[in-house]
Amino acid sequence: MQAEASESTDAAASAPLSAEDLRARLEAILMVVDEPQGIVALATALGAPVKAVRAAVRSLVADYDGEGGGVRRGFELREVGGGWRIYVRAEHDEIVRDFVLTQNPSRLSQAALETLAVIAYKQPISRGAIASIRAVNVDSVVRTLLGRGLITEAFADSETGAIHYATTDLLLTQLGINSLDELPPISPLLADGSEGFDDLR
Repeated sequence: MQAEASESTDAAASAPLSAEDLRARLEAILMVVDEPQGIVALATALGAPVKAVRAAVRSLVADYDGEGGGVRRGFELREVGGGWRIYVRAEHDEIVRDFVLTQNPSRLSQAALETLAVIAYKQPISRGAIASIRAVNVDSVVRTLLGRGLITEAFADSETGAIHYATTDLLLTQLGINSLDELPPISPLLADGSEGFDDLR
């Protein structure tokens, strides 16, 4: 009996996903990613054939666009830099920005301020490079800064698909400056590296 139950479970686990289940799982992944995901990467994550995932992506695009008599959503599934990600539709940018900035004006965390400083001084810079400098995962922080309108996606690397980020005019307004040239030089703010070596002389 146990052997039969095990075989039944294994068969169910290896059975191909229905189109509806595949779409649901794909949608769940796309709702949380910070960078566009390629079809192959999505297929690997879902354990599904590339062809089926590509068809599921096309189906979601059509669904969100309201094709076939459905409701056009306030967001869209867009291909950027060879990958796919969910974005707010351009016509709703203003209201979303207003909500984030005026209806939800919570202070930035220390982590967000540090990440914003890295982007301001090193832009355009990828999320991976930011994480390397800060030595921590910055996914949620970058998402927060994007939501606040303080940074924007400048471009996607043509080879890796990695999004590079830059600051926006809103940051200049918040800082009360006209350009990034007015930011203080960073060198005087850093230690010169001599501290701790005096005792060795």
